[in-house]
Amino acid sequence: MSYVIPIGPYHPALEEPVHARLYTEGEEIKDAEVFIGYNHRGIEKLATQKNFVQTLVMVERVCGICSHSHAFSYAMALEQIAQMEVPKRGQYIRVIIAELERLHSHYLWLGIALHLIGHDSLFMHSWDDREAIMDILEELTGNRVNYGMICIGGSRRDISDEQRKNVLEMLDKIEKSNARLKDILLSDKTVALRTQGVGILTTEDCLRIGAVGPQARASEVAIDVRKDAPYSCYDEFDFEKAVFNTCDVFSRVVIRILENIESIKIIRQALDMLPDGKINLGNKIFRIPAGETMVRHEAPRGQLCYKVVTDGGETNKRVSIHVPTFKNAPTVPTMLKGNSIADAGLIIASIDPCFSCMDR
Repeated sequence: MSYVIPIGPYHPALEEPVHARLYTEGEEIKDAEVFIGYNHRGIEKLATQKNFVQTLVMVERVCGICSHSHAFSYAMALEQIAQMEVPKRGQYIRVIIAELERLHSHYLWLGIALHLIGHDSLFMHSWDDREAIMDILEELTGNRVNYGMICIGGSRRDISDEQRKNVLEMLDKIEKSNARLKDILLSDKTVALRTQGVGILTTEDCLRIGAVGPQARASEVAIDVRKDAPYSCYDEFDFEKAVFNTCDVFSRVVIRILENIESIKIIRQALDMLPDGKINLGNKIFRIPAGETMVRHEAPRGQLCYKVVTDGGETNKRVSIHVPTFKNAPTVPTMLKGNSIADAGLIIASIDPCFSCMDR
């Protein structure tokens, strides 16, 4: 028999409001639709009424997981318009926090994915590692969610020799744990049965729809803003694009583990090569001239774009934020087709969605 099964927008399994409508024949999903726009917060409109420092604080609240990415992108846009040269040490500190944020985001998603397939022991294992990363972020920034490490013209806080040592010790622990987690995920039968061949997004469909970030790289599309259009000081580090080729949920699990390896490499290099000197351009309030620019940043979920327009006044004329979930959400109906209803929640979660981020 044919059924139409709604998931959301208010559902016990969803932390954020989104509505998926499944068209099924028995247990099999024949077609699906995804509806967004239930959580609009008006952040882009508010940005036209706030000064640049206030906006920097506000955009960090677009997303709780990738808050640093939003502040990083907005600050880079203003610095481009004002033609500021950010001190090298400040750039390195920005990158260190960005990669620590990527690590904690990937471990958070891995834990949720493992919980959804009923593997709670690995879920706890993943989140135990994430807790060590969050402790280091709190030590470096004073916060566990919105770090406040970005200021216009550089970094707000420095990294001491003792903090540098503590980060390296944490990375030693995470590196060993990540290798063990990789071995388990690649060999565990429960993970294989629930993820292999589930939610397939072929390379052709990925390119046609325009997916970004880990979602694209898990479908063998080698795109990464850090490599394709290097910003800040990413061109000074040796790392690889993490790509996997099974194009299913299993591939999206593995890609996070592979990206963790590359993020650890970047952080180690940044700490080893951390330049001496200033971390910012001082505490003065900068006057931003009239101008217009767009910056791209590789956030944990994929390419994040900020279009900023200024008119020489004290506030933004326009701030347009284009988040990776907006690009990856259209892949969900394609991935759902041909799968069972029981896998729908896992497939939707496999894009690592942030619907609050999207409905800013």
